[in-house]
Amino acid sequence: MTPKGPSAVVLLGAQRFDPTLGAAVAELGVTGRIATITAGWQERELEDEELSEHLGRKTVNLRLHTRGEELFAADPELRAAHRERQEALRHRQDFYRIRLEHQLDADHVIRQRVAPPEILAEQTEASIDSIRDLDRWHLAQCAREHEAFEHRLHLRDRPTVARHRKEISRIVADCAAIAVAGGHVVTLINRMKLFGIGELAGGRVVFAWSGGAMAVSEQVVLFHDDPPQGPGASEVLDTGLGICRGAVVFPEPEKRLRLDRKDLVARMARRFSPCFCLALPARSRITLRAGRFDSSRGVQWLRADGETVPFEPQEALR
Repeated sequence: MTPKGPSAVVLLGAQRFDPTLGAAVAELGVTGRIATITAGWQERELEDEELSEHLGRKTVNLRLHTRGEELFAADPELRAAHRERQEALRHRQDFYRIRLEHQLDADHVIRQRVAPPEILAEQTEASIDSIRDLDRWHLAQCAREHEAFEHRLHLRDRPTVARHRKEISRIVADCAAIAVAGGHVVTLINRMKLFGIGELAGGRVVFAWSGGAMAVSEQVVLFHDDPPQGPGASEVLDTGLGICRGAVVFPEPEKRLRLDRKDLVARMARRFSPCFCLALPARSRITLRAGRFDSSRGVQWLRADGETVPFEPQEALR
């Protein structure tokens, strides 16, 4: 039986300096308690006073990072297997990155060549196809690592895990919504998958911002067009929870994306097609209901023609 999805998913821009989460909560008519996930803050997970105050002190923190540490301390076999899986994923990411950098370099060279328009268009499309195929292959490899881990460790039936999942399920049952903050996206994804958060979202509104917005999507893409260490290459990291489908999200584009570079915008949009590439600047938000984007404020759409325009769901879905 397919798990019931959330009643709505709201993705927001960064909340640290100019929070708009409270307004989004009010707009969707959420009046009950809100389960918060701040596992991406790692050791600072419980320093959530400002978030709780912003939401009218109606929050309960699920403590996923803390629970993970408690779980690994109580279950050495699980801790060792988790470390082994993370090491395997790091190796896979390294090899994927090597291949990706070569393919991106080749794509850049191909685009600079002079050739008849139809031949150049054919070759640039083939270049994007090869990058897209590599991304999909890497995602499939990551998914297999997660599936093997869950199967080998019998996570659903493992007593140490089941106890925490049961406690979390009881807490969420009394909440009208779940709010997922950003932070360290790898930790966030791992903790939410470990404790089965995706299955608990059914019938509730899910709010997510920054790394949280990335984590609830189908695929997590790390990106920075101008990182301090040199030329950047956007890379697929892992599968997300998949409760928000049809989009690849890019929080804080003000700091990380060169939206004035039409060539980079076009390549990003074509690479992740048919998903929408959506940038989430400060004060932006977008709502997904019944698997379709319903409303959007301030969200920017990276299009295949290299333009960046306000995302209007009705127009984009024509």
